[in-house]
Amino acid sequence: MCFNCGCGLPKDDMGHPQNITDKTFEEAAKAMGQSVEEAKKETLKLLQKQLGEKSQSV
Repeated sequence: MCFNCGCGLPKDDMGHPQNITDKTFEEAAKAMGQSVEEAKKETLKLLQKQLGEKSQSV
């Protein structure tokens, strides 16, 4: 769940399967024919864009 709570445990959903884990990226990558690394990189690019736009509008 570390991807959305900061716990540092990317394989542990903390008992809540809705949390973002390595498994989330594995499933998304498989669905798009990507590697897990590619899926994470594309996610990072979008998050940086969204967070950058948000910080500029504050």
